[in-house]
Amino acid sequence: MRYYLIVGEASGDLHASNLMKALQSEDGDAEFRFYGGDLMRSVGGTLVKHYKEMAYMGFVPVMMHLRTILRNMRVCKRDIMDWKPDVLILVDYPGFNLDIAKYVRSHSDIPIYYYISPKIWAWKEYRIKNIRRDVDELFSILPFEVEFYERHHYPIHYVGNPCVDAVEAFKASDEGAETDEAFRRAYGLSDQPIIAILAGSRRQEIKDNLRVMMKTAQRFNSHQFVIAGVPTIEEAYYRKYIPQEMDVKIVVNSTYRLLRHAEAALVTSGTATLETALFDVPQVVCYYTSCGRMVNWLRKLILKVKYISLVNLVVNREIVKELIGEQMNVDRLEAELRQIVEGGANRSQMLADYAEMRERLGGSGASQRAARQIVAHLIG
Repeated sequence: MRYYLIVGEASGDLHASNLMKALQSEDGDAEFRFYGGDLMRSVGGTLVKHYKEMAYMGFVPVMMHLRTILRNMRVCKRDIMDWKPDVLILVDYPGFNLDIAKYVRSHSDIPIYYYISPKIWAWKEYRIKNIRRDVDELFSILPFEVEFYERHHYPIHYVGNPCVDAVEAFKASDEGAETDEAFRRAYGLSDQPIIAILAGSRRQEIKDNLRVMMKTAQRFNSHQFVIAGVPTIEEAYYRKYIPQEMDVKIVVNSTYRLLRHAEAALVTSGTATLETALFDVPQVVCYYTSCGRMVNWLRKLILKVKYISLVNLVVNREIVKELIGEQMNVDRLEAELRQIVEGGANRSQMLADYAEMRERLGGSGASQRAARQIVAHLIG
């Protein structure tokens, strides 16, 4: 069968690539065409457009690149209709993907499946009408989404979380077995304990968060801070927000290797919070924005959930501290980080709580379960 997939960022590329591998094992004749990234391309098929050409976040960047975004949509719609896949599989990225789903539904009978649900439970709950109208099957990777969609009388399939698969596969690999000494030697690191910095995968996130993280790092002479760089952003961009007197290493495209050897982490909210927890690395979730007081007020007004980190959402209580908007300042960040490094008062409790989160997510095999159900629905 012919599968057309659309992702819009690095985490989608990872999870979609694993889904593609699983689909190959379920369907020996699988053909792929996709908007995606390097990981999907390594599985096989035709990459139509790379996600790095599409990853715009925030009102101003979106408006500045609106012409490009609309052109990408037009090209994508035309390409889907020309290729005539047996199924269209959308992966997160709701602003783009729900528009594509609406068009394909109104112009064809191509089945539309969604893998990794749009986070409409956080805000924009009205999008359930679009999903109900345009999406045939939805495969969820977060257990609490089942109850949300059931309230809206839209049944979904919880298949487990692919981050569990990805982390377990890494731990079983050669890189996962790498010694601490070898890792430090590979990147020129000292023998000081490592605090990982995961400042986001988009330029705006890095711009907003990294400067405050670096000011906090200057207060920790006993530790070295290492940045997890993403391959789509050049090292020079990170350096703009690092004081020249600081010797901070950037580990590009090796986030899991970094987490494997980190004592603690500062993490911008997203999938990274879940991955950090699965590596049993205590973390502070931080998301700086300008006009922080107003942002926190709007957050309480608009968001339908109490937390922004997936770790806290999965267990429905605060496991990791979230510093958002005005709360993310150097003093607060330093205080919370000192609570979770070795000897910190909150470290052991956070690690114990991670075990509860892992249990709620379920075991490995999410990609394979999703692929098996996708193929079964298509041939059934």
